[in-house]
Amino acid sequence: IVQLTSPALLAYLQERGINTALAKRECKEARFTHNGKRYFAIAFPNISGGYEIRNRYFKGCIAPKEISHIRQSGKPRSACYVFEGFMDYLSFLTLRLESCPQSPDFDRQDYIVLNSVANVPKALYPLGSYERIHCFFDNDRAGMEALQQIKKEYNNTRHIRNVSHIYGGCTDLNEYLQKQAAAKKQAQSIKVKTPPNKPGGFRL
Repeated sequence: IVQLTSPALLAYLQERGINTALAKRECKEARFTHNGKRYFAIAFPNISGGYEIRNRYFKGCIAPKEISHIRQSGKPRSACYVFEGFMDYLSFLTLRLESCPQSPDFDRQDYIVLNSVANVPKALYPLGSYERIHCFFDNDRAGMEALQQIKKEYNNTRHIRNVSHIYGGCTDLNEYLQKQAAAKKQAQSIKVKTPPNKPGGFRL
């Protein structure tokens, strides 16, 4: 496990619309050998010392499989943003930075990345320490079921927000980010002046 520097991995992240400076801050690079062949992948750490790993051709993990919990320093935060996978987490950070470059306020809340909807039960206990839970799940059946599990556990005692309507029409937040980036690139290519971001931008 080393610092994320591979040009191929950084190019892959750029194709997904991800800000590479943010990715370098949040992720590592895994270099490994399988059946005598050498590979490298983006590595996102979890709370048990394992990693979610991904490159252009492969998606897997280095055991143990666990959630990732990003806690801010200082006083405990009252809100937590929950994502299915780390690409959606990186997509959120990228969108927030683009909308509010001077004050993205990444540290106003904590974050949990499930790394699989099967890990929802593992996230329930740590989520109990938050007053507000914002769920950025996929717009599919598995995402809705994950949301319902959290609501069933805490709906009467916590404010739970389903954020998926913001990227309605897209499967997930990363697809939304890629479409936003494509639209922006197309507008620039035909020299159409795009309106400035509204105050607050992508802020929740």
